[in-house]
Amino acid sequence: MPFDAASQAMPDVLATGLRWRPATMEDLDNWAGLISRTAAVEHPVWYEKRGDLVHILQSTKNPPETSTLLGLDAGGVARAYGRISKNPTGDKATGMACVDPEWQQRGIGSAVLVWQEGQVRNRFQADEAAGHTTAPPRLRIQTEEQHEHQATLLMGHGYGAVRWFSEMHRPLTAELPEVRLPAGLELRTLDPSLFEPVRQAHNDAFRDHWGSEPRDEESWRFTIEEPTARHDLGAVVIDQAKGEVAGYQLTSFDPDSAADRGFKEGYTELLGVRRAYRGRGIAQALLADAMQRYASAGMDVASLDVDSANPTGALELYLGMGYTPVNRSMTWEKML
Repeated sequence: MPFDAASQAMPDVLATGLRWRPATMEDLDNWAGLISRTAAVEHPVWYEKRGDLVHILQSTKNPPETSTLLGLDAGGVARAYGRISKNPTGDKATGMACVDPEWQQRGIGSAVLVWQEGQVRNRFQADEAAGHTTAPPRLRIQTEEQHEHQATLLMGHGYGAVRWFSEMHRPLTAELPEVRLPAGLELRTLDPSLFEPVRQAHNDAFRDHWGSEPRDEESWRFTIEEPTARHDLGAVVIDQAKGEVAGYQLTSFDPDSAADRGFKEGYTELLGVRRAYRGRGIAQALLADAMQRYASAGMDVASLDVDSANPTGALELYLGMGYTPVNRSMTWEKML
């Protein structure tokens, strides 16, 4: 059966007090304003910025006409939104949403979640009809441990926490480690000529990571062009004999987060080492190099997130490099 955008009804206007429709480029400032207002009250570690929303609206795999939902009040102000994302061959979809703090406790979050579930069912049905996947529909949503109201909403709709993650910090005021790479390996600053080789290395490195799916050119472009990306603080390790990427780290810096949290952090968005190069100290060298770069750029803290059950022993690696857990988040899942 072909995917029918209208087959999943929008949330009820009378029940929610909001008018619902997909998001468009004309909504960017209104949409970003909603997320910013919500973040100012809820203080998430990360939230979507205007540039992220541009990428969402440019997606060809997840067309905004069927993958986004915006709730507007009588004055046209955005008060709630939801979206879903799914790779055609993937076995899961992910969801994001928020409700203006002044409009919470009115059933709007539940209405958005029901819409997301309906769209996910449609997407899986369409992908199965196209021969992309036979997986049953599954929706995953990530929340921070501090946001108990989100956990309550999800549990009330039958979701269960299936994975835990830790945000870890490493103060840059302490003595910074120095790690030498083995002979034949060279560390370089990330530059545009390395973007595609790093994508290929990432897909290799993350094949055995829970929840990870290969990143195609579109999703990788959105990763590289993320508004807070700092390529000058990222690095790549090259095998000089083969000319291939052995490992990499991608960094971001968010000045808005620095103002809100009261410290500047260089955040390691992605750190990966190809399987053939593991056990040679490459991850340690990349982290040590990142700390030096962050300190030179005036950062206070090096930070990253780690899967509590990462199969490569990443948690022990980070603890050994001086990182300590400061926050937790969890991934919720529901089979639809």
